[in-house]
Amino acid sequence: MDRKPYFPMFVDISCKKVLVAGGGRIASRRVKTLTQFTDNVTVISPEITDEISDLAEAGKVRIEKRCFALQDIEGADMVLAATDDSVLNRSIAEECRSRDITVNVSDDQSLCDFFFPAVALSGQVAVGITSSGTDPERTASVAKDIRELLENNEYTD
Repeated sequence: MDRKPYFPMFVDISCKKVLVAGGGRIASRRVKTLTQFTDNVTVISPEITDEISDLAEAGKVRIEKRCFALQDIEGADMVLAATDDSVLNRSIAEECRSRDITVNVSDDQSLCDFFFPAVALSGQVAVGITSSGTDPERTASVAKDIRELLENNEYTD
């Protein structure tokens, strides 16, 4: 039997504590997206991209430049494991599961409670796009098309 696609669900994360383990390219893209929906994002990583640093300087995220420790998960509502260490990412997922914390793991979709969508946002109109992890290039292309549609017609606020 073929696996069914994930159900698209929109959740208010404005008051949720979001923790991102990792400060590289993937984490950077996801943090940038998250800041459109919440001001409560903490990034923990010994190395941080310039983009994440800029978001921190603008007061949109908090950063802790150090290695991630499993106890950092304490009190989080949602965790994104986006380190370059698959063993650490798996440990983060397991720890989150043991605490009933929603988790996304950037390098192993089988460990994810949710897929991180491509997002097209215009005012209060939010569109999330996913291929359930099967075709990231197509997802990015569709998101780009939807962003252009929102920018170029009467659907904007």
